[in-house]
Amino acid sequence: MPGSKIKAIIFDIGRVLIRIDIRQAQHGLAEGLAMSPEELWTAIEKDPRWNDWQEGRMSAQDWHLHLCSKLKLAVSFEKFREIWNSTLDSEPIHPNELFAGLVKEYRVGLLSNTDPIHVAYMESTYSFFNYFPAERRIYSCSVGLSKPNPAIFQVALRACKVRAVESVYIDDIPAYVEAAQRLGLAGIQYQDPAQLYRDLEKLGIPAAVAKNR
Repeated sequence: MPGSKIKAIIFDIGRVLIRIDIRQAQHGLAEGLAMSPEELWTAIEKDPRWNDWQEGRMSAQDWHLHLCSKLKLAVSFEKFREIWNSTLDSEPIHPNELFAGLVKEYRVGLLSNTDPIHVAYMESTYSFFNYFPAERRIYSCSVGLSKPNPAIFQVALRACKVRAVESVYIDDIPAYVEAAQRLGLAGIQYQDPAQLYRDLEKLGIPAAVAKNR
């Protein structure tokens, strides 16, 4: 796909823009419980209401109460929120210069399966969010849809005011990249910064890339 056709670059967040380490949250929530931290986290991710949480059909307070009741957690909401956010590394993966360069030539957007606790924390913590207009920050918990549902990609395309063939989507999860590609977007499976910059250049997107190697 010629680079001249690309008008929008849409990023996933977790493990693409922000490192994630669930171990602190696992141990923080499992303290005092009979189950292991790993067993606890598996139970959380396989909870029947996980999609309701991720797609905005549960408030943060209701999610906290639900888990406390089901898993016998003895933690206040404030402490729960702190532990939940401990999965997010304090330092972003890429320098702001990358986004400063890209926004000069491209529309940039975010497309993430996430929850309101993480959204509030991320938007108040990481300065790179300033390069992404609020209307182009597409969160599963805000739109009631999650990847790989094709509809959430369409929401992101409309927000960026582009067609699929004018866009590239970047995600670390192969199934989500493939879902975007089936709709006609160019797709990049993220592995590390150097690989991302190379793959962007292959699409004819050199802005702010070379200086960040």
